Amino acid sequence: MELILWRHADAEEGTLDLSRQLTENGLKQAEKMAAWLKAEISRDVRVLSSPALRAQQTAMALCDDFEIVPALEPGTSPNQLLAAADWPYASGTVIVVGHQPTLGETARLILSEIPSGLYFKTCAVVWFSYRLSEDIASVNLRTVMYPEML
Repeated sequence: MELILWRHADAEEGTLDLSRQLTENGLKQAEKMAAWLKAEISRDVRVLSSPALRAQQTAMALCDDFEIVPALEPGTSPNQLLAAADWPYASGTVIVVGHQPTLGETARLILSEIPSGLYFKTCAVVWFSYRLSEDIASVNLRTVMYPEML
């Protein structure tokens, strides 16, 4: 199984959280990422989206036949996300379009369950950045790149 966690693109501010739409820049972001994904993923793909409009608009950049999954709404738990994706039992590729902090927490949960550490293929680049802003630390996974992706 391949699991791809995709955070929705840049969205407008607003108080009705589930109704927030992508900004013009967000639509461009989603199109660019969708073009890259289309070149990288197999045809056997299942796309799951949060019911939030901004997540649906992000998924639409990739395909028209995505599934809206209520369990992926903002604030869901990593375990709910993994259950919706049928991790690690589903066949093929599952793309989950969702929200922070759930996506980051899900990635951390998956990585914490690897008993021998994370395996890097030859010539792999794994890029992290650390930021401390107003006494709040954050670690971002900037990219993972393999030679065959270039």
